[in-house]
Amino acid sequence: MDYELLTILLPAFAAGILVLSTHVVLGRQVLKRGIIFIDLAIAQIAALGAMVVHMDHDIAELAYANVWMPALFALAGAGVIAWLAKHMAEELEAMIGCFYVLSAVAAMLMLSNDPHGAELLKQLMSGQILWVSWQQLLLPTIAYSAILALIFIKPKILNGAAFYLLFALVITLSVELVGVYLVFSSLILPALAINQLTGKYVLLHAYVVGLVGYLLGLYLSASFDLPSGAAIVATLALSAIVFRLASKASVKKTYE
Repeated sequence: MDYELLTILLPAFAAGILVLSTHVVLGRQVLKRGIIFIDLAIAQIAALGAMVVHMDHDIAELAYANVWMPALFALAGAGVIAWLAKHMAEELEAMIGCFYVLSAVAAMLMLSNDPHGAELLKQLMSGQILWVSWQQLLLPTIAYSAILALIFIKPKILNGAAFYLLFALVITLSVELVGVYLVFSSLILPALAINQLTGKYVLLHAYVVGLVGYLLGLYLSASFDLPSGAAIVATLALSAIVFRLASKASVKKTYE
């Protein structure tokens, strides 16, 4: 593997590590709450904010508009979902699903007359992880470190309404790095892999599942010229399935 390829793959893998650092923790909470679609919904709403920046040149010229505009949209969406969780708990998952569909339709309508709309939509959904630079990782590193420190100091924060605020901030930064599909996969697949396990090191197993998925996906993408986002989603799924089956077989063998 030549040096030029490494300069592309290393920042991409670092982006994957950053995304996994928060998504594994939040993913367990998402499964616990039974709100699987919240990631897709918030990510899609954040993407709407990015589209507004793309379409309005005045906003695009403002400092860090590509960060704070999607964040505003995501926070607004998270606020609505937090309200729904309090007042419509029994229908929450269905409402979140509707939220996602409406956001996706709104995106299509917004970009319907934009000559570059299809490319922008593809970029936001699939991401461009191979083209992430070290400079782009600075803000997410600071933000994710602060959020992880807060969760470590006050773990009960994940059980309250503040969870939705933290979730919106994390998802906004992650979508900018890796796209909607990889954000969802990084959140749900490692969490699903360990969902039936308990113990002190269960989160460590989820991180291993995620890291193997990202490493293998980036390798296949570079080796066979595959779309990086799609390749990583596929290998994350494979890594999660293999780990889930292996852990199930191990537990079964223990009790025999």
